[in-house]
Amino acid sequence: MTHSEFLELILADESLVRNDRKVERGVRRAGFRDVRRLEDFDFSFNRSIDRAKVFDLASGHFLRQAKDVLMCGPPGTGKRHLAQAIGHAVIRSGALVFYRSVFDVVRDFLHDEAMGGEEKVLARYLKPDLLIIDDMGMKQLPKRSGEYLFEIIMRRHEVRSTIMTTNRPLADWGKLIGDVPSASAIPDRFLQAAEIMKITGRSYRLKNAEKTSKGTKAPTGSDAEKDK
Repeated sequence: MTHSEFLELILADESLVRNDRKVERGVRRAGFRDVRRLEDFDFSFNRSIDRAKVFDLASGHFLRQAKDVLMCGPPGTGKRHLAQAIGHAVIRSGALVFYRSVFDVVRDFLHDEAMGGEEKVLARYLKPDLLIIDDMGMKQLPKRSGEYLFEIIMRRHEVRSTIMTTNRPLADWGKLIGDVPSASAIPDRFLQAAEIMKITGRSYRLKNAEKTSKGTKAPTGSDAEKDK
């Protein structure tokens, strides 16, 4: 190896190390609930998921178009894993990502509003290239939730991309938010430039539970006597 080749190798290695550190910082800032990657997702379990669309989203093209994504489906079908995995993938491409459950979003605004810092928390939600709002539909939200969510969606619309996951039909959002005008305005604005992914099928978590239960056999013979 010549001196120039050795120097080139050292510089390439340093570049890789710096990029890895940058990704690690981006993942920490994103605040993911879990660190999920697409390579860890079992696409064979749920054939309803459009694999090509998922990997297209992971490429980050939708960020450059400021498009939104709505993932709909029953609990346990992979929405959260896919949303976080797409977020992780675009971080590696240099994007700034912020992940929050819908409950954390509302809690952030309620807390900062009480402290007089609502503009500061709003800026935190407007800055990222990709905002992921998870768990829409798990339970009813506190009062004024619709106002906070609509403000985020309206201000990010056609400027920055947002991914939302939900296990409830859009028609039920009014009951969850407790504000019918906001519940109508949020999906109307959000879906104007959104990719919709409908995920159906069995729960992956239940699949694992079934495997565990099948692997546990009832005690027989001397073992049964010991358990008495």
